[in-house]
Amino acid sequence: MFEPGQKVVCIDDKFPDGIRDIMNALPVAGSSYTIRDLVPGVAWNLAEEPAVYLCELVNLPNRHNIEPGFACRRFVELEEFVEHSEEEESKELIHTL
Repeated sequence: MFEPGQKVVCIDDKFPDGIRDIMNALPVAGSSYTIRDLVPGVAWNLAEEPAVYLCELVNLPNRHNIEPGFACRRFVELEEFVEHSEEEESKELIHTL
């Protein structure tokens, strides 16, 4: 799992309609962020799911005075993302030769 200060990359920026009514800042796929904190979260289906706060994005607190976080599954470690990208580039290069 992630730790505060760790660099991550967003891999899923598909959010439900109406999310901008409760969140003013959303991550963008392919962009890197810094973990501010890891917290317990609740998914839209009310299942418990770990969430993160990001240094670069701060949302206003909800009616319970809690800042909404982002599901951890939306992110991968920066190193993992870079390694995967380099692997994909190598595969593309091989196919073009």
